[in-house]
Amino acid sequence: MDKKENECGLEKRGNVWVLTLTGDKQHRLNPTLINSLLSILSKLSSQATPGSVLLTTAHGRFFSNGFDLPWARAAASPSAAVDRLQSMVDSLKPVAAALMSLPMPTIAAVNGHASAAGFLLAICHDYMLMRSDHGVLYMPEVDLGLPIPDYFTAVMRSKIGSAATLRDLLLGGAKVKAAEAVKMGIVDWAHDSTEKVVEAAMRLGEELAQRKWVGEVYADIRKSLYPEACGVLGLTQKMIVSKI
Repeated sequence: MDKKENECGLEKRGNVWVLTLTGDKQHRLNPTLINSLLSILSKLSSQATPGSVLLTTAHGRFFSNGFDLPWARAAASPSAAVDRLQSMVDSLKPVAAALMSLPMPTIAAVNGHASAAGFLLAICHDYMLMRSDHGVLYMPEVDLGLPIPDYFTAVMRSKIGSAATLRDLLLGGAKVKAAEAVKMGIVDWAHDSTEKVVEAAMRLGEELAQRKWVGEVYADIRKSLYPEACGVLGLTQKMIVSKI
């Protein structure tokens, strides 16, 4: 297993790459974790072959509790704290872009709470599975008095079709459990333990791997599905023709 700064583990099981957040208990997205994610996604993009699949999950009761606000607030001054938060916002954008352009199917096995930037990280995947006995999806910015970055809202609008659901999530700060998230169309399947979520995600990954799709074509089609989000993320289609 490859490790990056003790924040992420990467393991290959057949054609399924399993990326596991292994750092602190809440997997807050600080510069170390963000850089680790970007490094691993860059590696996966370069090593993708037909049939490759990414499965992302985490250890413990959190998938990710969003940006590391305690680290930002520990800065020497309020202005420095704002600068730290802005740097995390800026540096996560390439991670979102990498996921939305990764040349393979992607699956998030959400093992617990996915909050704010952690929710964004999950929803950037093609498929989401979630633990039903613990954990919520939550966009707390309205409660914290923080603005939501433009690429967050672009991805959310692209992935969530209901205006009422977007209102409740972004303007209402709703905490959504797995069963409700399935009904809302945010999550594809819910299972009653982390183990069952990961097992189901692995089964899905193995099924997708058997299709042996050409990764660059798959990524190009994904970008065509979400033009608003990909435009904000600076992604363009390549219009690749692999067969005639």
